[in-house]
Amino acid sequence: MTTIEHSLDRPVRPATSRPLRLRMGRWPGFAAGAWGVLFAVPSFIWALGSTFGARSTVAPSLVKLAEDRVTWFLAVLWVTGLLKLFGALVGIGLTRRRGTWTGRLTVFCGAGATVLLIWHGCLFVVHGVLVEAGARVVAPDLAGLTHWYLYLWGPWFITGGLAFAAATTRYVRRYDARPEVRLYGCAGALGALFLSVASVVTGIG
Repeated sequence: MTTIEHSLDRPVRPATSRPLRLRMGRWPGFAAGAWGVLFAVPSFIWALGSTFGARSTVAPSLVKLAEDRVTWFLAVLWVTGLLKLFGALVGIGLTRRRGTWTGRLTVFCGAGATVLLIWHGCLFVVHGVLVEAGARVVAPDLAGLTHWYLYLWGPWFITGGLAFAAATTRYVRRYDARPEVRLYGCAGALGALFLSVASVVTGIG
């Protein structure tokens, strides 16, 4: 007869600890996905005719375009809303291993989103700091927006960028660290950086 003994000095580890750690480790991708969905909501609301939350947080010229139902501007709102939802899909896509081409495209988009969001967020914050310090002057009707761009939109963009950065880095390190995948990430980041610099130089965007 075999005697089975349980030692009180050797506690049994929960069987669910490993799966729980795996799920918790995916939070950057899910955070990026949630960020994209939340950011898309205002675009769709404004495209549908409401300017709720826009009057005090967005430039008056843009609010007027939305109120006047200008066709091209409404199209821009719908497109940007869909792009934000696409960004949410990219974030969720980074939570698990994908196929060869899907994984490369996801890393490319994740790295590009990282640079675009952090770049624009930092621009908003720097602009707000300069205005607050008196080093830069803005039109009276835009003075009230400085706080929103400094304390809301700037940090919001940076937060989204950091979420995409963490999700993309985790995907490459955990699921696919091949050199070609890293090259796709670098290409996405450099492409986004080029577009960001070009928008500042040309004054577009």
